[in-house]
Amino acid sequence: MGIIFDIKRFAVHDGPGIRTTVFLKGCPLSCIWCHNPESIDPAIKSVAKTVNIGKKKFTEDETVGREMSVEEVMKELRKEQIFMEDSGGGVTFSGGEPLLQAEFLTEILSACQMENMHTTVDTCGFAKWEVLEKVARFTDLFLYDLKVIDSDLHNNYTKVPNNVILKNLSALLKMGKKVRIRIPLIPGITFTENNISETIVFLSKLSYPIDGVDLLLYHNTAAHKYERFGIDNLLKDIKPVGKSELTEMKRQFEEAGFKVKIGG
Repeated sequence: MGIIFDIKRFAVHDGPGIRTTVFLKGCPLSCIWCHNPESIDPAIKSVAKTVNIGKKKFTEDETVGREMSVEEVMKELRKEQIFMEDSGGGVTFSGGEPLLQAEFLTEILSACQMENMHTTVDTCGFAKWEVLEKVARFTDLFLYDLKVIDSDLHNNYTKVPNNVILKNLSALLKMGKKVRIRIPLIPGITFTENNISETIVFLSKLSYPIDGVDLLLYHNTAAHKYERFGIDNLLKDIKPVGKSELTEMKRQFEEAGFKVKIGG
C-alpha cells in the first residue's frame, strides 16, 4: 500500500506529452519554498483548514493523504491511458518525494511498464543509491531537482546536505538513464549569480550527458495552502524572477551546451 495525497490528470508540465501525475506523501527535505507543504509529513493526517467566505472565516478538518494499493492506482491510470498514448505522454510519480515510498513506487512503476505506460519519476535524489538504483530499473525518465550546489546553503534551505544528491545524479547517468535537470528559481536563494554559475560548472563536468535543463519559475500559487493549513510562509513577499533575468540565465546554460526549457 502507498500513501497518495493527490492524482492530477491531464498534466503537461511533468514530462513529455499528456500525463497523469501521482503525488506520494512524505519528503525528507523541508524546502522553505515548497509548493506542496502538506506533503512533507509522510503520515495521513487530519488538518484544520481555514476557508474564507466573504468576510467570514470558517475552520474545518481536511484529511491529507489516503492509502491506495497498486491496483487501485492502476485503475485510475487506465482511465487516462488513451490520452497518454496518443500524446506520447505517460505517468509521473512526484510528491513529496516518491523515493520515500520506494517499495510501493517500484511495484507501481513495474505495473505501469507492463502495460506500456511511459514512466517518469520527479525526485530530489536524496536516498540511498540501492533504493534509487532499484527504482531506476523501471523508470524511463527522471526529472531531477538541483536546488543549491553549495552543500552548506542547501542544508540551510532544505534541512539536508546535497552530497548524496549529487553522487546519485552521476550514478544515474552512468547507468544510462535519461535525466532532465530541474532548477527551481527562487530569488536570492537558488537564483543567484554564484549558484547559477556553480550549477553550470557542475553539470559541465559530469562524465555522462543529461537530457536537458528545465528552469522552473517560482510563483506564490501555493500561498493559499500555507494559509489553509496554518503553515508559516517564509517567502510570501518574494518577487518572481523577471523576464530579462530569465532570458539571460537561459542564455548562460545554452552557451554551456545545454538544451534549456522554461517550465516543465
